Amino acid sequence: MLTNLPRLQRSLLGNNPWLFLSPHLDDAVLSCGALLKESTRARDITVATLFTETAAPPHTRAARTYVSQCAAPDAETLFSGRRAEDRQVLEHLGVRYVHLGLADALFRERHPVPGFEVLKRWLPELVYRYPTYRFDIALGRISRGDKALIAALRMSVGDLLDQTGAELLFCPLGVGRHVDHVITRLVGSFFPDQVVYYADFPYCMSFPLEERFIGEHGLESGTWDQELAAKQPMIRGYGTQADALFPDGQIPVVPETYFASTQ
Repeated sequence: MLTNLPRLQRSLLGNNPWLFLSPHLDDAVLSCGALLKESTRARDITVATLFTETAAPPHTRAARTYVSQCAAPDAETLFSGRRAEDRQVLEHLGVRYVHLGLADALFRERHPVPGFEVLKRWLPELVYRYPTYRFDIALGRISRGDKALIAALRMSVGDLLDQTGAELLFCPLGVGRHVDHVITRLVGSFFPDQVVYYADFPYCMSFPLEERFIGEHGLESGTWDQELAAKQPMIRGYGTQADALFPDGQIPVVPETYFASTQ
């Protein structure tokens, strides 16, 4: 269980608020749904999702492929549906939600330059910060153009911690190296006295843990196995994503894994 994580164990004994950072409109529930279900009975919990928006077309081939995989007619319809799903799942769970309104990596544009609209019309890959999934987003290399975004996120999360009075800040470990997850992890690491990292599900079933990050930050791990059965209907509430994430229709029931410093 959580015997190696005194920070989380101590907090579980009380009822102080928690703040969860979710890169996308499903990640907090996918990775932490069981802990959310159990803990919302005792405390106020807020889930803040960072990357909740798209951009005006035309889009890259990678972005169009993603929209097609989600069986949506266009990106705006997809993201409108995803925001609605998130609201419904979290409201039913009794958790507060905040959508920070940043563009998903697939739709994050570079700073405009002369001829920007012409370039976007004829070769959109040239105007997006992460033009491909495999060679950009999935490698976890943060674009220099996201430097200001990260600074703004640091301030926004600091404000949210103050507003919510959160004792703990949960954020992804970045398993799978999706750049939005890596950015969210980086933002969480700016608050070392409060942060607890969670293993990104279902990616933690296919990709190795970030051992270097774990070692550099002196993190220990612990698992949570209560309320696991309650996660399945919650995950299915994200209908635009569930079929793509679990194409065989089976959602594995596995303990959630958390990481924190013992200091």
